Amino acid sequence: MEVLREILPNATVIAALINPTNPAAEVDIEELQNAATRQGVRLVVLNAASESDFDGAFATLIQQRAAALLVAGDALFTGRFDRLISLALQHLVPTVYFSRKFAVAGGLMSYGTSLPDAYRQVGVYVGRILNGAKPADLPVQRAVKVELIINLKTAKALGLTIPPSLLARADEVIE
Repeated sequence: MEVLREILPNATVIAALINPTNPAAEVDIEELQNAATRQGVRLVVLNAASESDFDGAFATLIQQRAAALLVAGDALFTGRFDRLISLALQHLVPTVYFSRKFAVAGGLMSYGTSLPDAYRQVGVYVGRILNGAKPADLPVQRAVKVELIINLKTAKALGLTIPPSLLARADEVIE
């Protein structure tokens, strides 16, 4: 939410695409609503439980005059990343995705868990188990490193100027 507000400081409405069948959906909505309140914007929740819901979700986004879109983490969205990117570009909607894969494929930005770091954490756990640690005795860990990827080609196509301060914080800038 914060990075979208840096790009679009005058935005008053931001939408979030959520799969309502995802067990984390309620928590995601609550966290996004809290972030929207802190940023002084109205959140519009768009539900999509299948690819056939995408067009309707984008129609609602346009109808509600949302300035931007956040796509929540979900396997459905990962599997249909090309369709989501296409719809965002077709409707000229600045969009932040949850995975690097989206920005590399032409999405505006991604902000999410660094998969190489997560895989490294898994390797450390496997090493501990192979060295005799009991899995039940190991603490549960969350992802430690998140990464911000910005696609400047897409920003240009959307007519956006990315602030230098945001570019400086990016882990990767695609030109």
